[in-house]
Amino acid sequence: MALKANKGWAGMLVEKALGATAASRAEPDFPRLGIELKTIPIDERGRPIESCFVASLDLGTFDLRWETSPVRKKLERVAWVPVEAFGERRCGIAFLWSPSDEERSTLQGDYEDIVDLLGVGARVTARTGTWLQLRPKGRDSRHLRWALDEEGGLSRAPPRAFYLRRSFTAALLAAR
Repeated sequence: MALKANKGWAGMLVEKALGATAASRAEPDFPRLGIELKTIPIDERGRPIESCFVASLDLGTFDLRWETSPVRKKLERVAWVPVEAFGERRCGIAFLWSPSDEERSTLQGDYEDIVDLLGVGARVTARTGTWLQLRPKGRDSRHLRWALDEEGGLSRAPPRAFYLRRSFTAALLAAR
């Protein structure tokens, strides 16, 4: 398989080039600096073409409190690198970002709403949340993890992960 056809290859390449050490652990890519590295695939007009992965949700080990969650840790300080999703796949001008009080409050509210819904076994869709959403993540439908069902019991389900909506990253890029 060609490297360019592999989703996430640009992010892995940028992480390697910059010496990120966290790999897929639930901490920022540069733990000593507290900085997460995120690439944003953009179209010809500089707009994001997809939502941005933040952290996987594994109910067996995931911290459901916002203050200590991997989602908050990863979004406290982010180095954003726009990457062309066409042509030569060049990197744009990177920038360092931390959420404003308003952004942090909205992200926390989204996270807590999603976690609360999961806690009572309610259905969470990709439409839940203003900027943060929970969506399926995995290679295919055979890749299963433990999850809460609608009665609050454990069952096997496709893995899910927290993502930032494309509208959120588009607003970040537009503000630069």
